[in-house]
Amino acid sequence: MGTDLGRLILRVAVGSIFVEHGTQKLFGWFGGHGPGGTGEFFESLGLRPGRRNAIAAGIAESGGGALLALGLATPAAAAAVASVMVTALRTAIWPDGIKVGTGGYELLLLANAVAIANIGPGEWSLDAALGRERRGAGWAAATFGTALAGSALAIAAGRRYSEARVEDGSASEQRAQTGAKAATA
Repeated sequence: MGTDLGRLILRVAVGSIFVEHGTQKLFGWFGGHGPGGTGEFFESLGLRPGRRNAIAAGIAESGGGALLALGLATPAAAAAVASVMVTALRTAIWPDGIKVGTGGYELLLLANAVAIANIGPGEWSLDAALGRERRGAGWAAATFGTALAGSALAIAAGRRYSEARVEDGSASEQRAQTGAKAATA
């Protein structure tokens, strides 16, 4: 009973933090800035388009956090929230490499999500009630690997979007200059 209570407390505490963070991004609740303000911040980090990435991060955090708290689809829920933390660490906290004394909050949330995937949601979870509890080192590794891959995809997509926008802008500028030259000729 003690370990199941501990797992429940851990899942609900960590899941609730992510629900709060996600709804800050999605709706501006709990002092958040909503998709517009969060999107502007994401743009400054290179996560473009910012609004779309803010909504995706908000869904991953609020949806993953709710699933984590309920103990439903636990490894997938842990991967969803962990991917947002990996992205935060790579873009906002440690863009120039790991710095001691920074990123503690995000790192703890990331570690907790992976640890929950390892220990499983426990008997007091919807996964257990459905007979679908998944846990162990393999599930923790899959959770962490999926989080790394999701983060890498989000960051790469932001870079490609930025490059495409620059190329589109250059092409538009060239067309405008060509049109201006033709009009004066």
